[in-house]
Amino acid sequence: MSDLLHLPANTTPDAICDAIAEHGGVIIDDLLDIETLTTLEAELRPYLEACASGTNAFAGFRTKRIGALIARSPTSRRLATHPLVTSASSQYLAPYCDHHQLHFSQAVAIGQGEGAQMLHRDRGVWGSTLTRAVETQFSTIWALTDFTHENGATRIVPGSHRWEKDRQPTDDEIVSAEMRAGSVLLYNGTVLHGGGENTTIHERVGVLLHYTLNWLRQEENQYLSCPPEIAKGLDPELRALMGYTLGGPVLGFYSTPGAPGQGVELAPPERLFETTTTSDTGPDAI
Repeated sequence: MSDLLHLPANTTPDAICDAIAEHGGVIIDDLLDIETLTTLEAELRPYLEACASGTNAFAGFRTKRIGALIARSPTSRRLATHPLVTSASSQYLAPYCDHHQLHFSQAVAIGQGEGAQMLHRDRGVWGSTLTRAVETQFSTIWALTDFTHENGATRIVPGSHRWEKDRQPTDDEIVSAEMRAGSVLLYNGTVLHGGGENTTIHERVGVLLHYTLNWLRQEENQYLSCPPEIAKGLDPELRALMGYTLGGPVLGFYSTPGAPGQGVELAPPERLFETTTTSDTGPDAI
């Protein structure tokens, strides 16, 4: 069995990228303080309480999942833009894109009696045609509660990102990503992993914030989960991370409908948040 590497909170993006390149994942210990955890729990708990459990084996029959965290939770915005994590994500994905973007946001509460989720690779959301020479994701699971083998800590197979895609792990190759509340599991889109079985009476709660290449479609449609009327109040850095910016020279431009000569033509998304609105035919047009 190959244990998952733990790094301290004062680690570097280089050390994180090296660890993920070698093992497929790494845990950063104690990156959040108790005040942040308490606030985050208070923001997310009402939505988790109101949410129904999953309806299939993959989602979990005793697991609750909520999205739209950027719109719903100010503290989740701080996690999404955590400088250590975003620096490591940007660096890790840099060979495959000119910028990364937020792929999806979820809070997941694994309840008592939940079984183990099937092991999978997150890159599967794009099907099988995207070459494995391109790494698709840099993913995070932030622990709001302690993650233990007994309460459903994420199972991960270190090194499986380098395997042939059809190879299945033996039991002794699967490890539990055990970590204290406030720690974060970072992993790529190709390593095998899945939620664990919860044999305790307590929920295992985590916040998932995943990043991907800015030329791939996001799993969570950020423009519906956090539409412009909400996004306008966010920091421009966060808006850009969500996709309210161009990917490469032209990906993601927009125009507005209306009468001829009115509205915006072929503009970058940032134009949405300017304080004045004019017809776009000037040098900022694409």
